[in-house]
Amino acid sequence: MEGHMLFAWMLMCLLLRPSTAQNSPPEGVLNCCEGDVLFLVDSSGSVSSYEHSRMLAFLSELIAPFSLGEDQVRVGLLQVGTKPRLEFGFDKYSTQSGLQAALKTIKPLRGDTNTVEALKMVKEWVLRPGKAGGARERLPRVLVWLTDGVKPGDVTGPMAQLRDDGVAVLVVSTGHGNYQVLRQVVSPPVEDHLHFVDIDDMSIITKEFRDAIIEIIRAERIHVRDVSTSSATLQWRPVLSGLTGHYEIRFTELRKGVGGVETSRPDTSGATEGSLFQRLTQTADSSTARLTGLKPDTNYIAILRPQSNEQAFNELNVTFRTKPEVLSPAVVTVSEPGQTSVRVSWGPLQPGMVESYSVEYSPLPTGKVHYVQLSRSQNSTLLRNLQPDTTYLVTVTTRHASGKEKAMSVKVCTQEATPALADLQLTTVGSDSVEVEWNGGTSGLRGYWLTWEGQQSSAPGQRSSLYLPPDSLSTRLTHLPPSARVCVSPIYRTARGEGLCCTAQFHSDALVYGFQT
Repeated sequence: MEGHMLFAWMLMCLLLRPSTAQNSPPEGVLNCCEGDVLFLVDSSGSVSSYEHSRMLAFLSELIAPFSLGEDQVRVGLLQVGTKPRLEFGFDKYSTQSGLQAALKTIKPLRGDTNTVEALKMVKEWVLRPGKAGGARERLPRVLVWLTDGVKPGDVTGPMAQLRDDGVAVLVVSTGHGNYQVLRQVVSPPVEDHLHFVDIDDMSIITKEFRDAIIEIIRAERIHVRDVSTSSATLQWRPVLSGLTGHYEIRFTELRKGVGGVETSRPDTSGATEGSLFQRLTQTADSSTARLTGLKPDTNYIAILRPQSNEQAFNELNVTFRTKPEVLSPAVVTVSEPGQTSVRVSWGPLQPGMVESYSVEYSPLPTGKVHYVQLSRSQNSTLLRNLQPDTTYLVTVTTRHASGKEKAMSVKVCTQEATPALADLQLTTVGSDSVEVEWNGGTSGLRGYWLTWEGQQSSAPGQRSSLYLPPDSLSTRLTHLPPSARVCVSPIYRTARGEGLCCTAQFHSDALVYGFQT
């Protein structure tokens, strides 16, 4: 006897256990939508605890298949009682587990059916335009009102204001509400957005009501990114996710027709409809496609058609313009300027499109033309052996693989040559010595030549000289005759340059003499 009772108990548990198929999300709903859905739930005194629990169970099953989050569906719930209360807002739950757990803990408010006050909260805070900010302001917003129909109050006006603000209003009545009032508050079509159902039979309308919501918040969006001169990427929401089917993509260039109006039909005589578009096919789980072989600086139209035998979808299209072709050199820059050299750079570097580069340069207004040949992998060169303080015309020419040539010219200036010798100074030290100092240092300098002699004597033996290396900028001369004239000259590879001279005056009150003759 006990064995029979145990078997019967196990059989009953097996029959009552929910099946996996019942809890699995309906196909084609995940990732299908984007928008805000607010549930307005009547939990006043006219709604029993049992009825309240059945309403929440209906909402749980209704919303379970949707993907939640900032770029998906956001859900909020506001309860109606004497003092309406927002149980949770749109930013609260981004996972189904968190949302489903919250629905199980909500308790009824009881009291009066203060629907009018609840609608003020909806308008002023919950669904206020701009509340979400950014791109969500343009997303669909839905208000789902669950009521027993008992004394809802004067809701016609507030509901009309919500509809005027772009909010879609849907109603499920579990009692004997006024049909004329409820049909006035819902958004068209009434037959899809207004349902009267017994509290124990709400599951009957779940799929139909969910489809009505999906129709409003379905994210049928397509946009273009990563546009270049010859390609672009289409991106769309994967509306076929979970369904069998594929995406058909067609694209073609837009051309000017009669009166300057753009048309997708190319200006080709005898073209058939099938020859107008290039076509691609992507699998049902795809959300992007790369369009290639496009023309630079051209307007295109791309059409996306989701194909499935299980559900009908709208055709989407988008227009875009490819970037204009940029041939190197598009820019030429100058850097590292010196007295006899300067670096010239150009871009963009296009090794796949270029055969070679050449650089020509010559001094202005006239002068010898110099020529440098460079490989396609180079985008700069250092021009050497230039003249100091001179303006050059530099031309960079690109020979492209297509046979085209493009050139760009710039003017560059070399720096002034630094004087080999400047600021000669004599400082007397004692009665017959001087400290000789000067500024200098030019590339190519081999040294300095110093000479000194007395100005009041014409005897040849009184003239003296001294060689100093190029890094010397001072020396001390001793045993000089009175009023000795000291000269310093730069020495180059082939000749001696022009020098500076000063006269040393040996007076007790004279410290520095720097006059030049």
